[in-house]
Amino acid sequence: MDQLREAFLEDCHLRGMAEVTVLHYGYCLKNFGAYLASKEADPLHVNRDILRGFIEYLRKQGKTQKTVENYFAVLSTFYEYLAFEEHVSANPVLPVRKRYLKRYKDNDDGQARKLISVVDMGRLINSTLDIRDKAVITLLAKTGIRRHELVELDVSDVDLIENRIRLKPTAKRTNRTVFFDDECSFILRRWLKVREGMNGKGNPALFLNSEGERLNRSGIYNLVVQAAERVGLHDASSERLEDHFGPHCCRHWFCTHLFRAGMRREFIKELRGDARKEAFDLYNHIDLKELREAYLACIPQLGV
Repeated sequence: MDQLREAFLEDCHLRGMAEVTVLHYGYCLKNFGAYLASKEADPLHVNRDILRGFIEYLRKQGKTQKTVENYFAVLSTFYEYLAFEEHVSANPVLPVRKRYLKRYKDNDDGQARKLISVVDMGRLINSTLDIRDKAVITLLAKTGIRRHELVELDVSDVDLIENRIRLKPTAKRTNRTVFFDDECSFILRRWLKVREGMNGKGNPALFLNSEGERLNRSGIYNLVVQAAERVGLHDASSERLEDHFGPHCCRHWFCTHLFRAGMRREFIKELRGDARKEAFDLYNHIDLKELREAYLACIPQLGV
């Protein structure tokens, strides 16, 4: 399993995947390999019984449905690679994933992603006392960037004079320039002063954990969820998506409230970083000065 995993991760690098994605894949496959070893199972002869057992194993560990689905997304990619390399005849994950991890829509709106008000977002940020956590949540809300994009940010990517960020290139994003306002700038400056005293390792990352390493996806997820739980915006015991608040809800909040403030759709798409797929999008060049002015006119003020 170790050799197969390493070969797969090298293939991921060759395909141009982000480093944080490759690390996540490696972590999931390491856990899957440990499970296979406990069952004395061969990774090249995995069947539906082994995969069903892995679902049960993850759930007994207390993993959420979302986490289980994420594991199987990784496993599916892994076995697609093994099939491509002709190590296996077919991807065994697909039918199991379809049957046991398919989401069924409720007749009500229970599957709608949680959207909080401008007042609640201000309450969430103001109630967060740790300045790093406050800066993370504020930046997610004020820019709408994805969690992995925030993970990859270095201090050098942030322009505190022009109040804008140059994101690392990814397959999902076309526009790499996003803006933030004076509220966000004030909190970021406070965090950077604190960061100086805890960066003994000289790490270039914008956000650090307690060991001075780059804050990872799990760290960001946990700090957002814990902050939301403290103010009653996240209910971990509920199975309904609308009762949960995580990092992606900040992106949902960002786009929705810009739209409600009257921002043009093509401007919102540009700030979201949606990949340009249609011919019109390729020729529709948006002026960054005009985009910045529209952003500052529409981004909600939170009183933080």
